[in-house]
Amino acid sequence: MAAAQEQFSGHSDGTEGTDGGEGGPVPPPVFRAAVDALRAARPRPEIELEPTRPPRRLAPWAYALEAAAVEDGEDLADGRLVLLHDPAGHEAWQGTFRLVTLVRAELEPEMAADPLLPAVCWSWLTGALEARGLSYGAASGTVTQAGSYYFGGLAGRRPATQIEIRASWTPEEGRGGAPDAAAHLAAWADLLCQVAGLPPAAPGPADGGGGGVVSLPQRRGPHHP
Repeated sequence: MAAAQEQFSGHSDGTEGTDGGEGGPVPPPVFRAAVDALRAARPRPEIELEPTRPPRRLAPWAYALEAAAVEDGEDLADGRLVLLHDPAGHEAWQGTFRLVTLVRAELEPEMAADPLLPAVCWSWLTGALEARGLSYGAASGTVTQAGSYYFGGLAGRRPATQIEIRASWTPEEGRGGAPDAAAHLAAWADLLCQVAGLPPAAPGPADGGGGGVVSLPQRRGPHHP
């Protein structure tokens, strides 16, 4: 799996883990419940998912996953999803939990030329959350396009454009204080597949109608000579 390479800063007291350990801090029950839900979740089969070292300094408690959308052995998009928890609450979050993500993929030239692409990519995130009936707040983020053009000995390669979505949002806390982390992971997997150009999965009973998602032409991902 071609995992996202962004590194997050570390926490000075090293309390990002979820097990506590002998003599170590014990995670709050709501954080443990949210992490257990992430560990038990099974996204659609095109998503290869695994835990990774979480960020530090961003919150007293953190858990991270990295993933790739894969088809026919080819990585079409990759990303990272981080769950943050501050039991004392965080004014900027407007809650005690925060989800932070990085998603990126290489686009074909005809898609990269679409002037609506950044707004469409943002709609993929908000639409994925809304399609699953998830309530959230304080969403923010950026959509970045970066182009690569080849010269000299590499002149035979086609120009390439990478799209990168960085975003964060506050999931609504349910009974007991924990958010529906598994449902937010499923929505994030939908976003990853959308960026990868994979067709949408057949909706389940609780998936909603997919309203709010704007589509660009489907694709199979980057192609190289």
